[in-house]
Amino acid sequence: MAIVIAILVFCVIIVLHELGHFFAAKLCGIYVKEFAFGMGPIILRKKGKETEYVIRALPIGGSCSFEGENGGYEDDIDANPRAFNRKPVWQRMIVILAGPLMNLILGFIVVCISLVSAKNIASTTIVGFGSESVSSNYLMKDDEILSVDGLPIFSIQDVTYKLQSSDRKNDAGNFVFDFVVRRNGEKITLKDVEFKPIEEDSTSIYFDFYVYPIEKNFKNIVVEGFREGCTTARIIIMSLIDMLRGKYGLNDLSGPIGVGTVISEAVSKYTFSDLMNVVSLITINVGVFNLIPIPALDGARFVFLIVEAIRGKPVKPEVEGMVHFVGFALLMLLMVVVTFNDIVKLVTGGFN
Repeated sequence: MAIVIAILVFCVIIVLHELGHFFAAKLCGIYVKEFAFGMGPIILRKKGKETEYVIRALPIGGSCSFEGENGGYEDDIDANPRAFNRKPVWQRMIVILAGPLMNLILGFIVVCISLVSAKNIASTTIVGFGSESVSSNYLMKDDEILSVDGLPIFSIQDVTYKLQSSDRKNDAGNFVFDFVVRRNGEKITLKDVEFKPIEEDSTSIYFDFYVYPIEKNFKNIVVEGFREGCTTARIIIMSLIDMLRGKYGLNDLSGPIGVGTVISEAVSKYTFSDLMNVVSLITINVGVFNLIPIPALDGARFVFLIVEAIRGKPVKPEVEGMVHFVGFALLMLLMVVVTFNDIVKLVTGGFN
């Protein structure tokens, strides 16, 4: 059952991404040649009014193909006026961005579902501490946390991320952080706030730290859902930057097998709210990652459209095509490496 749910989650995330491209193209009057789900051999093909719908064997990708999307600027005047390259740059930009946008919207909706099903919604205002977790000379009850080590705080997840990702310690071996809080209506900067973790292992650090709950109503769920969605997107970006800086390696990445394993564990071991948190993380990750200007991804295609808008004509199709081909090949190579690591972790229990 857990495996089935994991596959369904993948399917929904992929299909909604491609549907974003599909519906945006239809609204802009672009001819959609093929809407495909999955990769590998075709197992089902159906011709619609003008679009061919295809399902492939492996549910790990998808595509939405437009007529003229790889064509040049100086196409034959008799070419289909509904071809992708015949449409204004701004319309093509909308089509390219619509896929990642659908993932981000889905992430927001899933976060809201998670908040509805959660026992409480956590605020960023302190209600109390454990007996040894923090120096009472700094943080106090009713302090609203505004930033930690320079990071503006959107939600409690931001606080958790900063506390768990820091390696700054004092001579006593305790973690130290710089806080900005709102206390009695005033902003106060607190330097070198000292935390003694109550538990620490190889992957996480836990602090005895409590915050007030937020009342669960429609407005608060929407507001906090938006904040938590922004938090997730920002943490993903910061994690990618940390990876480029060498803080994380390839062994810290997960592909479809690893992500599917995490979803399966969330289904079998944790609450529905926890499962929704995992799903929101995955779909927001897909949306953010696709916006990065990596060749073959939507972000790179958007950059080429920006260049076209500035120059008044596009980059030569063969040049752009080669850039995307090389990018796709490198992504597939990375996928093979990550999938191999996932299999090794699965066999050795590395996901536990």
